[in-house]
Amino acid sequence: MTTEISETERLPLRVFAEKAYLDYSMYVVLDRALPNIADGLKPVQRRIIYAMSELGLSSTSKPKKSARTVGDVIGKFHPHGDSACYEAMVTMAQPFAYRYPLVDGQGNWGSADDPKSFAAMRYTEAKMTPYASTLLTELEMGTSDWVPNFDGTLNEPKLLPARLPNILVNGTTGIAVGMATDIPPHNLRELVAACQLLLKNPNTPMAELIAAVPAPDFATGCEIISDAAELRKIYETGNGMVRMRSRWEREDDGPNGLQIVVTHLPQQVSPAKIQEQIAEQMRAKKLPLVEDLRDESDHEHPTRIVIIPRSNRIDVDALMAHLFATTDLEKSARVNLNMIGLDGRPRVKNLREILVEWLVYRNATVRRRLEFRLGKVNERLHILDGLLIAFLNIDEVIRIIRYEDDPHAELMARFGLSEIQANAILDLRLRHLQKIEEMQIRGEQAELAAERDKLVDLLGSEAKLKKLVGKELDEDAKKYGDARRCPIVARAAAVALEASEILPAEPITVVLSKAGWIRAGKGHDLDATALSYKSGDEYMAHAIGKTNQLLILLDSKGRCYTLNPRDLPSARSQGEPVTTKLDLQDGARIVALLMGDEADCYVLGSTEGYGFQTKLGDMQARNKAGKAVITLEGQPLPPALTRAAASDRYALVTAEGRLLVFPITELPELAKGKGNKLVTLKGEDRIVASCVVPANTPLVLSCGKRTLTLKPSDVTAYTAARASRGNHLPRGYQTVDRIAAAV
Repeated sequence: MTTEISETERLPLRVFAEKAYLDYSMYVVLDRALPNIADGLKPVQRRIIYAMSELGLSSTSKPKKSARTVGDVIGKFHPHGDSACYEAMVTMAQPFAYRYPLVDGQGNWGSADDPKSFAAMRYTEAKMTPYASTLLTELEMGTSDWVPNFDGTLNEPKLLPARLPNILVNGTTGIAVGMATDIPPHNLRELVAACQLLLKNPNTPMAELIAAVPAPDFATGCEIISDAAELRKIYETGNGMVRMRSRWEREDDGPNGLQIVVTHLPQQVSPAKIQEQIAEQMRAKKLPLVEDLRDESDHEHPTRIVIIPRSNRIDVDALMAHLFATTDLEKSARVNLNMIGLDGRPRVKNLREILVEWLVYRNATVRRRLEFRLGKVNERLHILDGLLIAFLNIDEVIRIIRYEDDPHAELMARFGLSEIQANAILDLRLRHLQKIEEMQIRGEQAELAAERDKLVDLLGSEAKLKKLVGKELDEDAKKYGDARRCPIVARAAAVALEASEILPAEPITVVLSKAGWIRAGKGHDLDATALSYKSGDEYMAHAIGKTNQLLILLDSKGRCYTLNPRDLPSARSQGEPVTTKLDLQDGARIVALLMGDEADCYVLGSTEGYGFQTKLGDMQARNKAGKAVITLEGQPLPPALTRAAASDRYALVTAEGRLLVFPITELPELAKGKGNKLVTLKGEDRIVASCVVPANTPLVLSCGKRTLTLKPSDVTAYTAARASRGNHLPRGYQTVDRIAAAV
């Protein structure tokens, strides 16, 4: 009986899923999304650079089709999609994306307007830039560990022997599983200066390092406007935000007079998007300060966005501050210095940790390079020793070679040579057996011996090794570095202008119909009653003001609402239902419209005899639901505007035909509430009309078709203290519809 052995491993689904996801997560983190601190590259970038070096695409060579490079990368080292590989290659070639590009591209490699607009890889050509050589020059000098590629047929470098801290020089962005990285680019010379400080004193204070590397240095040359505390936090913790602002110039001698020219944009900001954002505000008539907008960018001026103000009197600083606040002309970039360290683990590091760890890698790389060279020198000296013995005994060597059956073994036995030396002698050509060859061997021996002594001296002294590292850093900084592009100017975040500051204050009339349809027309001479209304609808109320003032609406339940009159439909149409703009309570309806300055004072009251004074600004509401202003028992009285003068009086008429006039100063000023008693009412009596009466002003009462005008001396007869009952009006004039001061 045979027993079948099952090779199937049984695992609970929970365990299998957890292991599979963790394996995938670690792969994404370590082998795809995060850069290594050693060379500052992600695996795909490292493989692209190495593949280009294998194709001989140095900065001095002729470029080759990008498709050939991508084919080598995905075929030999990176078994992933060709489009993703090509995009990574394109990014390394874009001068507006990389501070120091690694790829020198020919053809269409995208633009700042649309970085994804690059041509297909079959059309473009590429080679490496001179800066890329800092990653590769020491690759064949025993400085890197080599690992098998994905199918085990080739070897590839695990890390590149970077001569500069590329992790901070060019930076990178990436999203892994559960973590991300956002490393901004920096100025090469500033980073080298910080490295020199650490080489001289490993305990250099963080403040000195930050003084050497004060801020990122983006390829686009924008302003860094973060304050010193924000920037210090980035480098001390490895996390933070850096605020960028466009640079602009004022040109007073433009073709159209004054014009504003934007010359540098924040990193990853498209000029086309900026123009679209500004143009959208112009179309919406929210930016009347700007007359025209043009893009004059060309090869000589990569970024030149021209903004033409409406007039020379406009405050261009205020205009630009508004554009900074409302467009991507000012932008914040997240900084997260997350990377894979020399221990193979991802972690967020501060500036000191990054530079110290990179210098450890650089010191180890230089030591490996020197040890590799020392080994080569010793090997050559060993061979030269054997060759010299052969030349000193040339006749015997020739005899052995001619007559011995095993000249290799005989040479080793006769002269005490090693196998390597014997092979070197047997490999000599006849033309090398001349007298001058002996002199050349002795000269080469002397040179190599001196080089060997120097290498041994360097390897035996940590101080001299650091000095060599520092010297090479200075040489590379001088060769590949440049001046800072992004000026550091601490500025407060831009604040948008208020609509009243941007838009001209034009006269406007807001009209409300009885059915609740609202609209607005230009000017104050608009005849609201003559407008076209829907069938069965008619005029109810209107308010006049300016477009830079807010419209206050009072409803039948004592709530106030606020609208911007600019947002209302034109009076040429029949308007829109006010309920589409406000959230009115059940059964509530708008009873009054108010416009004016926020300091204007109104008397608010109810038909049940209570009221108070309040400022128009206190009646403004911030949301569609409005806010409660008057605590009502009956219906609200029409708001009455006061001049805030001590001589003003308040007049009111009750349903019983009583008139009461009292000084306005007897009413308190409140933000909201029920207020104080205006008049004493008995039974079902209520207030039917009211108004504010300036001093020495007649009072006009409308009673149906009849009108009663009370002279200032007649008004005195009805003047009493607040909360009195008032006096009866003459017979025939006790049913009052409306009361007003004859101003």
